[in-house]
This record gives sequence, C-alpha cells and structure tokens, in this order.
Amino acid sequence: MHSISLKMLQKETQLAVEKGEKLPLMEEFYTIQGEGYHTGTAAYFIRIGGCDVGCHWCDVKESWNAELHPPTSTDLIVSNAKKYADTVVVTGGEPLTWDMSILTKKLRDSGIKIHIETSGCYPVTGFWDWFCLSPKKNKLPVKSAYDIANELKVIIYNKHDFIFAEEQAAQTNPKAILFLQPEWSKREEMTTLIVDYVMKNPKWRVSLQTHKYLNIP
Repeated sequence: MHSISLKMLQKETQLAVEKGEKLPLMEEFYTIQGEGYHTGTAAYFIRIGGCDVGCHWCDVKESWNAELHPPTSTDLIVSNAKKYADTVVVTGGEPLTWDMSILTKKLRDSGIKIHIETSGCYPVTGFWDWFCLSPKKNKLPVKSAYDIANELKVIIYNKHDFIFAEEQAAQTNPKAILFLQPEWSKREEMTTLIVDYVMKNPKWRVSLQTHKYLNIP
C-alpha cells in the first residue's frame, strides 16, 4: 500500500514538473547582478536545475542534473522572491528546459519584473520583461529566442568565438544590445582581445563577471 502511494506521489510530482507547477529549484538568492546590461543592480536569482547543453567551462555544472534538485512549488518560489526584490532573474541550468508559463504569470501578478538568462536552445515559454540570450555553439538557439532577445551575450573562450559572435548577432533582432564577455578562466588573455575588438566594432559592448571580482554570488 505504501509503495503504491509513493508511486502515485512520484507520478503527481512528475506531472506537476511537466506542467511547470513545480520546478527543480537548485538555489535562490538575493544579490547584485554581475553581467550584461543590468550589471550593478539588485535582483533575486532563481536557479533552475536541468541542462543538456554541456558547456565545458560552465561554472555551475552541479545544475545540469535536474534530479539532484527538489521539485519546488512555484507558489513557494514566488513567495520567497517577493520578500527581497521587485526584479527576478531566472537562470540555470537551462531554464527553458521547463515550461515557464506558470512561474512567470505568478511573478507578474505579484508585480515583479522578470528577467531570464538562457541559451535559447528550447522553445520560449513564459512572460519576460528582459530576455538575455547567451547562445552556445553545441546547441544553437531557436528562432523565437533570436526574435525576442533584448540582449545578446556571447562568451569568448578563444579567438574563433568572435566569428561565432558575429554569426549570432546576424541572426538576432536588430534592437538587441550586443555584449562580449570573457570566459572567467581565460579572462586575462581574452579581455584584452575583447577590448580591441569592441573598439574596432563599436556595435558591441564589454561584459565582465563583476560579481566574481566583488566575491559575491
């Protein structure tokens, strides 16, 4: 009897995750945004587990396996966010692995501005006040992500990434603000190249991971 009840509970939880009523929450925290257009502003971060993009330089590889992170009610996530900030950043992992419609509707109904950072490799769900697209070579964005991006942020790990950045910019809507950001382990080498590149190609801006310099989350 107990095992049957447990299986039913597991199935209910799985269905809730598939609908987006619950999400595999890795962590949530209030901090200063460290990258891109909103650098220096306070926000509440919601990090959702699950990602199969597999960037070798990812600094949150522990987020990849969604099964390691508890399916958490969107009501609880929103309740926690409301205590801290009027701006939320949904990140991962790859948050668009999951249906974001329910979470973002509840956040919006609570008067919270909703930002996302995503590789854009899955269909866009949810309602977003700011859409940061950070494309990856091994799993490219879907068209809808290029179309709605407010910001394109390309990570520069080697010189070829400048070519990739231009390819991605050509596919992104013309209103998107363009950023080049050095991969942290290559920052000394790549930052100099990025500065030179931006000075020659001023449609781009420089993004740095300032939260790491500040030693904050």
